Amino acid sequence: MSGQKQAEEAIVPCFNETTEREEKEEEKGDLSIFSVKSLLWHGGSVYDAWFSCASNQVAQVLLTLPYSFSQMGMLSGIILQIFYGVIGSWTAYLISVLYIEYRSRKEKENVSFKNHVIQWFEVLDGLLGPSWKAVGLAFNCTFLLFGSVIQLIACASNIYYINDKLDKRTWTYIFGACCATTVFIPSFHNYRIWSFLGLGMTTYTAWYLTIAALVHGQVEGVTHQGPTKLVLYFTGATNILYTFGGHAVTVEIMHAMWKPQKFKYIYLSATLYVFTLTIPSAASVYWAFGDQLLNHSNAFSLLPRSGWRDAAVVLMLIHQFITFGFACTPLYFVWEKVVGMHDTKSICFRAVCRLPVVIPIWFLAIIFPFFGPINSAVGSLLVSFTVYIIPALAHMLTYKSASARQNAAEKLPFFLPSWTAVYALNTFIVIWVFVLGFGLGGWASMTNFIKQVDTFGLFAKCYQCPPSPSTKHH
Repeated sequence: MSGQKQAEEAIVPCFNETTEREEKEEEKGDLSIFSVKSLLWHGGSVYDAWFSCASNQVAQVLLTLPYSFSQMGMLSGIILQIFYGVIGSWTAYLISVLYIEYRSRKEKENVSFKNHVIQWFEVLDGLLGPSWKAVGLAFNCTFLLFGSVIQLIACASNIYYINDKLDKRTWTYIFGACCATTVFIPSFHNYRIWSFLGLGMTTYTAWYLTIAALVHGQVEGVTHQGPTKLVLYFTGATNILYTFGGHAVTVEIMHAMWKPQKFKYIYLSATLYVFTLTIPSAASVYWAFGDQLLNHSNAFSLLPRSGWRDAAVVLMLIHQFITFGFACTPLYFVWEKVVGMHDTKSICFRAVCRLPVVIPIWFLAIIFPFFGPINSAVGSLLVSFTVYIIPALAHMLTYKSASARQNAAEKLPFFLPSWTAVYALNTFIVIWVFVLGFGLGGWASMTNFIKQVDTFGLFAKCYQCPPSPSTKHH
């Protein structure tokens, strides 16, 4: 307990300095507590972190969950959403604990983090050494890269249901240019208004899907045969694993908080809210359209066109722009550190420096436009390690010695006060995700992904577009 108090005392001064600095900046710009800068641009509270987590966790994947339900069946879809949501919240908690541990140790050494954003690979480096840094950097960056790719693909897929005069590949070019403007957003501090709006947009879309599907009713001759094949079942399962694996940016969100030690249960509470969006919408759309979803990975494609649907499409497009920024910002930080521009205060210089990061994302979105199947592939091959296996292993290795456990900066959670139980749970997560998520999920998702390549080809001009003008409008 004394070690824990000392660690917390070491962290508090830095937090106080940060808070004071923010207050001084606000006073300079506007004496009003409701200054425009503070209200819209500069966030670091618990509420900002909650909105960031909830907004980042579910965006375009909301539209692919009915597709996953058609692959797995209703019951499995609901159970696995809850299961992966809970263990995802646990590993996000582990990441937050390791961040506090790393920061407390560094601040005891009088290391300053002014003008420096701590990232996950640096936490692994400080706690476990350069080998873990390399592994963390490789998986995290690759996942965030493809996470950004998926947002671009989703933008093109969605806008097509409003305007089909341009093919999806052309829309990808356009939205790639639009999303490149995220280079001007300095850090997660500056996503305050965007996170709030993004979650509102996703909430509207989720309830639109739910209500529209129920009002539409079941299509004639609807069938619900899933699961029919193992390959489809595990493809759907890995998409759900991907859905609740959005905490690859946990460390950056924590670092943007004025008091990061308050992050502990934010991700869990955000996940509980996300359940109210993902479960009703996926279940309703699957109930209405059944096995038709097997050939329609985007839920918008089966719902009749209306003003409500067009509004949902537009709102999702805006939210995908925001989520693109969430996924890309850590990549921007890494690139800035590589080229020595991370400490530069000029937003314009940093924006120019960041632009090369967007180019490969743009290119990959054009090569692999497979909205839906690419989620499962990324989930099995990257998310499984990045946000499930690596955090669990890192936590066990960091506290493997009795002295490390005794002097831990954070005490064990009240609901799991035993180190034995913590190690048992972490071991279970590692084995489960490695065997079912990476192993079987990897086999299934890559089989499905290769099928898409064989069917549509790389650089597909218009993935899953209707074959003739008579069937263009849904």
